[in-house]
Amino acid sequence: MWLAISIIAIVATFINLYMYMTGKDYKLAMAIGLSFTALTLCAEYSLAADWVEVKDWAALEDVVPTMERALWFLTIVSIFLNIAPILLERKRKK
Repeated sequence: MWLAISIIAIVATFINLYMYMTGKDYKLAMAIGLSFTALTLCAEYSLAADWVEVKDWAALEDVVPTMERALWFLTIVSIFLNIAPILLERKRKK
């Protein structure tokens, strides 16, 4: 589930950037990209919670430390890419 949601977030982010570059209204795509980024984080948290419920400590030990760093990095990148058009627009207006 998290994989499908994260692919949607990535696609929406690229649509956001494309719409900005073509001069179209990009704000809906930006909201969708950020929303699906948040849903990806929720899906990952749910996956870890499921492993805790079944006491699959090996899965938690193997996956969670690596995924934590990856999720932090990718979330920061997603936020930056999605708000980049707003920042560029403000810079252009000055």
